[in-house]
Amino acid sequence: MRITQFKNTARVPLQESFPVAVPLDTPVAITSVTSVERTDGVETGIWECTPGRWRRQIVAQEFCHFIQGRCTFTPDDGETLIIEAGDALMLPANSAGIWDIQETVRKTYVLIL
Repeated sequence: MRITQFKNTARVPLQESFPVAVPLDTPVAITSVTSVERTDGVETGIWECTPGRWRRQIVAQEFCHFIQGRCTFTPDDGETLIIEAGDALMLPANSAGIWDIQETVRKTYVLIL
């Protein structure tokens, strides 16, 4: 068994950075991620995104806990969620909608693939 622990996840260096796939305006948000573990249909990690507005289709079910920042998510079929540091979300598989990142966000996540 391998146990991975991160102290102060707000300061963990992230490994990969790339622009969002479907930006809706400028600035184009940049995401960074460190995948911590991938096993048997589950992926965990730390994800960060700079300010910007973009469209997202989340294929997997996702639980996430926001460590820092502020944003909104407006699902295609629902009301806008205001998300701030300390909040947690459970997003169903194939969640589609608009992310609007006002202040760089960082979250830990669990994807159920």
